[in-house]
Amino acid sequence: MAADQQFGITPEKQASLPRFFYNQLTVTPAEVRDVNLKGKTAIVTGANSGVGFECSRQLLDLGLSKLILAVRSEEKGKIALAKLLEGRTLAANAVEIWLIDFSVYDSVVSFAKRAMSLDRLDIVILSVGIFPGTRTFNERTKHDEIIQVNYLSTALLAVLLLPVCKAKKNSQPTRVTFVSSEVSAWTGFKEKGEDPLLPALDKPGKIDLLDRMMVSKLLGQLFIAKLAKLVPPTVAVINSASPAGLHDTGFSKDHEQGVIGAIGKSVLRRIYYTSAVGSRTVVDAAVHHGAESHGQFFSFQKMVPMAPIVYSSEGQEIGERLWKETMAEFSFAPVETILKEISN
Repeated sequence: MAADQQFGITPEKQASLPRFFYNQLTVTPAEVRDVNLKGKTAIVTGANSGVGFECSRQLLDLGLSKLILAVRSEEKGKIALAKLLEGRTLAANAVEIWLIDFSVYDSVVSFAKRAMSLDRLDIVILSVGIFPGTRTFNERTKHDEIIQVNYLSTALLAVLLLPVCKAKKNSQPTRVTFVSSEVSAWTGFKEKGEDPLLPALDKPGKIDLLDRMMVSKLLGQLFIAKLAKLVPPTVAVINSASPAGLHDTGFSKDHEQGVIGAIGKSVLRRIYYTSAVGSRTVVDAAVHHGAESHGQFFSFQKMVPMAPIVYSSEGQEIGERLWKETMAEFSFAPVETILKEISN
């Protein structure tokens, strides 16, 4: 089925800037209610601040019994934990801090192994993301750090958690929700014709960091589209959601310095949501939607097309190349074996 028939709108129209800002100004995501998460367990990455923290808070508000705060800094994790516990009476160890560093593959692998110790796994929200003010390269992999954290390590964790999803699911499949963004459709993606693709993104030199962040989100959408074809929704329902424009997350703090940055932030505060409001779309995708959302994207609490390129023949070819390169990148881990076994 063509995307415009499936969603009632073409990917191109959905991706337009005027439509995004119209929605941003006229739509307020509804608070997620009428869901009882008692007895269920969730993992949230990037849980110490912004979208990750707000998703964690909202899941607890819905009665979640076990929450794993996946964070890089134990100190920041403890601060987040204290805030989450304010005004609540929870069972001992209902909320735990687990360390994970998305700059280090070994840390991602260790986290996934530890997750097998959970009694069950019902929800995974993959919220970690960076948008630094200066370009850096990962010391170990030599990849552009934005691509490393926002795409590669997040993709690795998603695959490595699939055996946990299969082994620990109960009557319903695990929900795995990636935090994505409308900006996936706004990149010029000048490297898209390069082969191989990932090394092209690691070439030294000055780049547009905003565009690179957008590219990282587009790579995520291409990955999700392929992953959902390989993973049965009876094992894990894999979807993605955007919190839309937010003004209080700190995600863009490195780009808000000086007078111009302060003026821009002041303007965005009048237009964009708080992270508490924007995160409702992410939580909604994680708790309200089943197999019909497998491989899909939510924007302003509606299931809509991903970036237009995802549905094109060019995008299909790029997606296949990206998938092969990503699997090769993860050759140190049994990702391909996992994907073969998960479908059986």
